[in-house]
Amino acid sequence: MKLPIADGATVRAYTARLLRAHRRPLAAIAVLHTLAAVAGLAGPWLLGRLVDAVADGTTTGYVNALIATGAAAVLAQTVLTRFAQRSSMLFGEMVFADLREEFIETLTSLPLSTVERAGTGDLVARTTNDVNKLQNAVRFGVPRVIVSVVTILLTVVACVLLSPLVAVAMFVGVPVMLAVVRWYLRRAAPAYRRESAAYATLNGTITESVEGARTVDALRMGARREARVEQDLAEAFDAERVTLNLRTVLLPGVDFAFVVAPVSVLLWGGWLLSQDRVSLGVVATIVLYTYQVAGPVWDLIFWVDEIQVAATSLARIVGVQLVEPDREERPGVPADEDVSARGLRYAYREGHDVLHGIDLDLRAGERLAVVGPSGAGKSTLGRMLAGIHPPTGGTVTVGGVPLVDLPLAELHRHVSLVTQEHHVFVGSVADNLRLAAPDSDAEEQRRALEAVDAWGWVAALPEGLATEIGSGGAPLTPAQAQQIALARLVLLDPHTLVLDEATSLLDPRAARHLERSLNGVLAGRTVVAIAHRLHTAHDADRVAVVDGGRITEIGSHDELVAAGGDYAALWRSWQHES
Repeated sequence: MKLPIADGATVRAYTARLLRAHRRPLAAIAVLHTLAAVAGLAGPWLLGRLVDAVADGTTTGYVNALIATGAAAVLAQTVLTRFAQRSSMLFGEMVFADLREEFIETLTSLPLSTVERAGTGDLVARTTNDVNKLQNAVRFGVPRVIVSVVTILLTVVACVLLSPLVAVAMFVGVPVMLAVVRWYLRRAAPAYRRESAAYATLNGTITESVEGARTVDALRMGARREARVEQDLAEAFDAERVTLNLRTVLLPGVDFAFVVAPVSVLLWGGWLLSQDRVSLGVVATIVLYTYQVAGPVWDLIFWVDEIQVAATSLARIVGVQLVEPDREERPGVPADEDVSARGLRYAYREGHDVLHGIDLDLRAGERLAVVGPSGAGKSTLGRMLAGIHPPTGGTVTVGGVPLVDLPLAELHRHVSLVTQEHHVFVGSVADNLRLAAPDSDAEEQRRALEAVDAWGWVAALPEGLATEIGSGGAPLTPAQAQQIALARLVLLDPHTLVLDEATSLLDPRAARHLERSLNGVLAGRTVVAIAHRLHTAHDADRVAVVDGGRITEIGSHDELVAAGGDYAALWRSWQHES
């Protein structure tokens, strides 16, 4: 499954909305660049006047006046351009800041089921490559396009007003340029979409290979992964070659139009001059204008190419907003804290259920341990009970209200999941803890860390709670990072907790110590502990054995051992290994 990509109409509507939100600074930029462009037109016009004046005979005073006027125009253009560029940069930063914040907000609210099915490559590519390509266009492209368009229009208008007869030669190369640009634009969008998709696939392959390096080594899959990377690289190379070929047609075609235009003006203007139809100064002025407009046109063509890349990236970024929600909020207030599953089924792929009609009632305050072989569906059951994924069949309710009917913020106040996967964000220890409780103070954070046996090493950090951790900060061991995740859970304070092998990265002795220290915190809460260490099951009120997507046994530890079933075999095997 790939995340959606917005179509052209959606991207244009989104862009228009974004620009409308900043229409005032955009209008100010246009005015400043227009004034700067007008000042830039003074030079060739004054030179033309000077040529005619010298040809007709003039005075030193008149020449000096023209030179002084030209100097004043250059100074005015310099000042106006400086303020125009500053405004343009600020505009670009404001627009990109809004776009980035909206994108991150959308990204963090994506349904986890969608993210997991889409895989990491596409999402990582959109948050890195596509954002980087887009920020260049927003910060520099939009302002430069405004400058180029304004300068080109004013220069053409000035030439036509000066002499329409001579100015017509400026457009000799336009048909060629329009034909080349039109040819390019028809092919650019799909080519750049293919290029972005190829790099997304390549990113995913590399990321998965790095994250699963130990598995790759253990299963001797190195050659296969290398072959996969080579294949993805070949596709990225081919996609890049297509876009490069497009540019090898675009750039020479535009270059031809630039070369032929001033030559045409000079030849045509020379013939008109020989017929006494125009003055030498007019021809000189329009030739200079033709050379002068080449720079803005080149800028415009360059940014047309870059904006094609950016438009493709924007379509992929806006496409994230098109992801359909996996749940629909409905009114309802849970009557109590009891969690119940009825006829629970789930399929990652349609027609391939991994859970088969599970019925389960969790009594408020009880400890349920879920055990079973790998791939039996334990983690999937935990996600269902935590409301992470909507079930494909049956219901999971809290206090009689389906979990998927609750707003996410309300859901997390009732049920929360902590998995063996964890992440430490860039920031202080306190910042990481505030993700769960934004208003928590230092004392509350200290108590949460004490509850998970982490206060000792946190207090020993150079700045305690204020110590920077995450990328570039103080390094944490996997066990310490997991303790931070568990401390967040303590601060979140839900009444039902789902622990999916949450202490798996700790050594057995440390894990046992941590689980004992958590007992005080978890008192009175409903706890579902998915574990591979059976001492967790021994301490639980009830044990559920999951196999093949079904609960095959459920009861207390003593009852299941006495029954002599699968759990009893697991217990005897675990005791022997211990």
